[in-house]
Amino acid sequence: MFYEFLDSCTVNLKGLMSLTGQSEGAESSIHFVTFNQDCTSLSVGTKTGFRIYSLNSIDTLDTLYEDDTEDTCIVERLFSSSLVAVVSLSSPRKLKVCHFKRGTEICNYSYSNTILSVRLNRIRLVVCLEEALYIHNIRDMKVLHTIRDTPPNPRGLCALSTNSENCYLMYPGSSTIGEVQIFDCTHLRAKIMIPAHNSPLQALTFNSSGTRIATASEKGTVIRVFSVADGTKLHEFRRGLRRCVRIANLHFTANSQYLTASSNTETVHIFRLEEPVAAPVEESTGWLGYLSAAANISAKYLPSHITEVFNQNRSHLDIHLPVPGYKTACAVTIIQRAMRLLVASTDGFLYIYNLDPSEGGETSLVKQYRLDGKTDLSEVVGLAQADGSNATSSPKPIDKTDSAQESEKRQELRLASASPPRDGFPLTDDAEFPPMSPGTL
Repeated sequence: MFYEFLDSCTVNLKGLMSLTGQSEGAESSIHFVTFNQDCTSLSVGTKTGFRIYSLNSIDTLDTLYEDDTEDTCIVERLFSSSLVAVVSLSSPRKLKVCHFKRGTEICNYSYSNTILSVRLNRIRLVVCLEEALYIHNIRDMKVLHTIRDTPPNPRGLCALSTNSENCYLMYPGSSTIGEVQIFDCTHLRAKIMIPAHNSPLQALTFNSSGTRIATASEKGTVIRVFSVADGTKLHEFRRGLRRCVRIANLHFTANSQYLTASSNTETVHIFRLEEPVAAPVEESTGWLGYLSAAANISAKYLPSHITEVFNQNRSHLDIHLPVPGYKTACAVTIIQRAMRLLVASTDGFLYIYNLDPSEGGETSLVKQYRLDGKTDLSEVVGLAQADGSNATSSPKPIDKTDSAQESEKRQELRLASASPPRDGFPLTDDAEFPPMSPGTL
C-alpha cells in the first residue's frame, strides 16, 4: 500500500516519503536509523533532530551527541570521527556536513532535487538523487564526478564500499530488472555490470574489503552474493517463499563469514558464507552414492528455476523481532568480546541479541533500548514484555555543562564556523577534515 501510494505522487513527494522509515501507516517519531561503517555507533534521525549513540557496551547506551534543531531524515557518521552528513525534511535538497563534537557546521551544498541517500568513506562522499549521483572528495567536498541520467531510483538505493583501496560505488543499472552497476570512485570509471536478479533491486551492500556484494530483488525471496572482480555468483540463499516481502537491510560481518538480512516482516535472517566445497573425485558407493547420482541425473531434466531452489541454502540463524512492519538497520559485530546482533528499528528501539556461531536455529533477545526518548513501554503496541534479562532501558544522557568557560568555547566555535578561515579550521584529529565554503550544485 505504501509503495503504491508513492508511485502516484510527484518526484519530490516520493523522495520526501522515502526518507522516512515508517511503512504501512506505522507511526513513530523516528525517521532514520543507521550504523556507522565499523558499527561503533548508531545514528538516529527524528522529528526533532538527531542523536548519535555509542555501541561499546551492551550494559548502557551512551549518547555521544544530541541535536534538537530540525526534523532530520538522514544522518550519516564517518567511522568514529566527528564528521556527520545531515539532511532535514524541511530542506531535503540541502546537505550539511557538521563537526558534532565542536557543534559547528563545516559546509552545506544544495542540489537540484531531493537528496535520497548519502554514503561516505574516508576518501569519498556520495549524494544520491533520483536520477543522478554526485561523487565528492571528502577532504574538500569538491565534486569529482557526476553520474547523470541514471535509471529512476526513487528510494535512493546505492552503496559505497567502506574500504578506501577498493573504493567502489554500487547502484541499480535498470528500473525493470536487477542489474547492478559498480563504479570505481578512485579512478572515476565504470568497473562492471552484474545481472543479479530478474526483478528490480531492493537492497544491496558491500563487504568490508569491497571485494563482494550482496543483493536482493523486490521479490525478496532470494539473496545472492557476487565477486566484484568478475561478477561471479558465489552464494545464493533463500530467505523464504512468502511474496511481497521487502528486504530493508543487508550487512556483512567484518570477516565476511556471515550475512544478515532484515525485512518488513518480524524475522531477521543470518546466513553463513561458507566457501564452496569441491566435489570428491571418486564416486561414492552403496545406496547413498546411488541416490545422489540419481538425484543429479534427475535435476538435468527439471526446469532451471526448480533446480535453483534445491541448490539454495537456508539461513543459519533466525531472529524474531517484537514488532514487524518498521524499517530496520541490522549489523553483526563484536561488543565486549562477544558476537552480537544489533537491530535498530524506526519503531523506536535498539534490539541486542547474543550470537553463538556454532549454534543454528533461533536466538533470544538479551537487551533493548529506547531511541525515541519515551519511557513508557505501553506506548509501543505489540512490544514483548521484558524481564530482568532483556529489560528496556533509556540511553544515558550526555553531560551538558553550563559553565561560562564552556559557553565561551561554543560561541568561539560558532563564529569560526560562520566564516571559515581560508586555510581551514584547525582540527586535532587527522581523520577529520577542515571546513569548506557553502556551495550549490
